[in-house]
Amino acid sequence: MAKWLITLGILLIALGLAWPLLAKLGLGSLPGDIKLERKGYTFYFPLTTSILVSLVVTLLLWIFRR
Repeated sequence: MAKWLITLGILLIALGLAWPLLAKLGLGSLPGDIKLERKGYTFYFPLTTSILVSLVVTLLLWIFRR
């Protein structure tokens, strides 16, 4: 269990460091991402981006388990 948590932590750190590069590629501003801007308030929910990242991670885990 500890091995999986360490691996997950390393992957999250790598994703966090790579996020500016991914943002330049358009990830995070896809159609379907919800962004509401009001005076003094911004709400952002990356729905489409979350689904896409989930599909990619699921596919990678499925490939590596085989």
